[in-house]
Amino acid sequence: MILPPAYTYPEQLPPLLRQQGYAVLSAPTLAELAGCRLDDLQALQPSWDDLPADQYLKDGGHYRRRRHSCFVVTGDQVVQAPHRAHWQPVEYNALHGGMQRWFEPMQPAVVQSRAWGDVLRELGRISSGLKGEQPWYVEAHQFRIDTEGGIGRPTPEGAHRDGVDLVEVFLVGREGIKGGETRVFEAAGPAGQRFTLTQPWSLLLLDDERVIHESTPIQPVAGQGHRDTLVLTYRAGGFQGG
Repeated sequence: MILPPAYTYPEQLPPLLRQQGYAVLSAPTLAELAGCRLDDLQALQPSWDDLPADQYLKDGGHYRRRRHSCFVVTGDQVVQAPHRAHWQPVEYNALHGGMQRWFEPMQPAVVQSRAWGDVLRELGRISSGLKGEQPWYVEAHQFRIDTEGGIGRPTPEGAHRDGVDLVEVFLVGREGIKGGETRVFEAAGPAGQRFTLTQPWSLLLLDDERVIHESTPIQPVAGQGHRDTLVLTYRAGGFQGG
């Protein structure tokens, strides 16, 4: 049984993030807030069919493909940063922390699209409303988790924080799979919620200081399946790793 998320109305978003540390937006609400067309977001989906394999999986798996690019969002200005490695401390990623991971950058057709800039600006406004007006250092990760080996792990590191200010997880698509349940827990308490994102371009927003999160493994329903996501992290003060 798939448990759907409780979607948040735009006016509920700031108080809900402050109250419980996370919120979920439907795709139409996301497009409304960002001032873009949902069709323009959905037009980005084919780029997930061209993600190189992740060569850094320490569990020996071959179930993850990804691209990675970085941006700086200052008010209404979005600037793509020079390509850099993705780095996390071991305190936040015990499996893959402490190593520089170089992934292929996102395709120009994606990062130069108007919808892409609209979404990054809106999430910058949300971040500043929650944490104070400032430049935001954004890492963008396109993921495809597949079931070619029988099982795929969206979060092989387990339940975690990312060492940033806000984390945004977009469900871009899922095909021929079961599993992939999202779980969000209080970082300093026992409370937690679980649900499954199924609507393309629905969005989970997380206050990384207050909650930890994970997604359960996926398995094929018939043949090979996959789950596509976009993960953005907003961090004040600079990118992790300097």
